[in-house]
Amino acid sequence: MSEPSSKAWQRRGSFLQTAKAVAWSFFGIRRSSGLAEDVQKLNPVHVIVAGVVGALLFILALVLLVRWVVGSGVAGG
Repeated sequence: MSEPSSKAWQRRGSFLQTAKAVAWSFFGIRRSSGLAEDVQKLNPVHVIVAGVVGALLFILALVLLVRWVVGSGVAGG
């Protein structure tokens, strides 16, 4: 007797493919055909981890940008 439920959770997408898909999604330029392919290939856990890491990197970049602008005196009057 085979185990179909365990096969459903095993996806073949690598974490790098997942990171690329999440990065394109952050920019909002993902094609619907790419989305359909991602649903079949990518591991949902990888998608969640890549999304959280991407969000943290985005927040860190914004904080560093604000600190640089305020520190350089460009924003001050």
